Order: sequence, then structure tokens, then C-alpha cells
Amino acid sequence: MSRIKDLQKQVHRVLEKIEDEDKRLKAVSHLHGVALAAAVLAKKRGENAELATMAGLLHDLYAYKSGSYDDHARLGAEYARKLLEKLALTTPEETDVICSAILHHDNKAEVDGPLDEILKDADVIDHSLSDPTKEVKPHEQVRYAKLCGELGFSDV
Repeated sequence: MSRIKDLQKQVHRVLEKIEDEDKRLKAVSHLHGVALAAAVLAKKRGENAELATMAGLLHDLYAYKSGSYDDHARLGAEYARKLLEKLALTTPEETDVICSAILHHDNKAEVDGPLDEILKDADVIDHSLSDPTKEVKPHEQVRYAKLCGELGFSDV
């Protein structure tokens, strides 16, 4: 079985415990949406699509598990590290790269490493395109406009 499938199974075990069906479905949709967008961006940018997908699957898992977005990027990175180490799916270097992306994904104004940027951009894509009738969040507008240019979208 692939590392991504193994990780998806674990992510779904965590999400199954969310009792509110709407929240659970939103969590599944968002994590998978970000994972897919991250894979596409990684392929386009010549980065590791497998690690990008793993970061996407894990980036908000702690927030969904805990029910809180307070300090969710830092706490989520710590949770992801423990989970990846427990599952032994990644090397220590891969774990560091994934956890760095999760740690930095909430700060859309800063520029960080390549996988960090992929995760931030994938998050913006999912926030902005999972329901294209909604306005782009103010703190994501600059990043969204750059993504539209990069991807050749006409609605800049």
C-alpha cells in the first residue's frame, strides 16, 4: 500500500470521531481538497508531490480533532510530527519538511520554503474554489491573485 493511502486511513480514523456530520464532511472535503491542490502545485513547480499531498492531508487535522483553530498551525505541526513518527511513514527529513509546511501554512503574507508555499497556496485554492461564489478572504487576496496568474486563470 502507498504511504498516502496509509496516511489517508489514519486521517479518516481521526475524522470519524467527529460527531457532527456537517463538520466531519467539511473536514474530509477540505483536507482532501488541499491535498489534491498541493499535489498539482508540487508537480507544476517541480517539487515532491507525495510530501505535498501528505502535508495537505495533515495541515488542519489537529484543528478538526480538537475543535479549535487557536494556535492550530503550531499545534497541528506538533500533532502531525507525532502521528508521522508513530506511523513510521516518513524519514526524519521528510517529517521536518511536512511539519514546517504545516507550521507556516496559516501565515499567508510571509514567504517560506517551497513546500511551505505549496501548502499555503493549496489552502488558498481550496478556500477560494471549493465554493467559487464566495468572496476570497481578504488576507488571501494577494496570494490568490498571484495563483491566478501562475495558473492562467482569467478572474484576477
